[in-house]
Amino acid sequence: MSTPPVRFFILPELEYNEEEVLARASQGDRDAFGQMYERYVERIFNYVYYRTGNTHDAEDLTARVFQRAMKHVVNYTDRGVPFSAWLYRIAHNLVANWHRDRSRKQEIPLDDIPILPAKGDHPERNLVRSQEQDALLKMIRTLPPERQNLLILKFVEDLSNAEIGAIMGRSEGAVKSLYHRTLLALRDQLEDQNLNSEGE
Repeated sequence: MSTPPVRFFILPELEYNEEEVLARASQGDRDAFGQMYERYVERIFNYVYYRTGNTHDAEDLTARVFQRAMKHVVNYTDRGVPFSAWLYRIAHNLVANWHRDRSRKQEIPLDDIPILPAKGDHPERNLVRSQEQDALLKMIRTLPPERQNLLILKFVEDLSNAEIGAIMGRSEGAVKSLYHRTLLALRDQLEDQNLNSEGE
């Protein structure tokens, strides 16, 4: 008598319907808000950390983002962008207040980002690439806070221009324009730096 084949049963992943969860959360359902918290807490923490450069303050501000969101979720209005944009907007405002209270320049602690070499790369190439990335990171830190914020939302958080606009209180067209001007400013700085190094 042969052994029956082994069958594996895979439980379907529970679907997350944001509209439904949001509707329940806005009616005071704490479990529904808990689902939203679990879905977004890591992303909001990362955003806040990049803006503050400090784990302790990032944890504190992230907790305050969700406390404020839970208190005001009943007043949330869908404006055609994801709920996460509203959370980022709260985080953006709290971080701005945090910097204002401390009267210090906003800076992205980009030195903390590990630069991992690709497989098969030679050490010489890695050294050159690392030096180039360090130079770019230093230039980014010289940008005004609003432009640093734009680059975090675009490249770290991978948000769309519409989402960034909702967070920064700008139109999608204004975000595109700011992004274009930011890239041009970085390019000009890079060209100036290259000319200066060639003249030495």
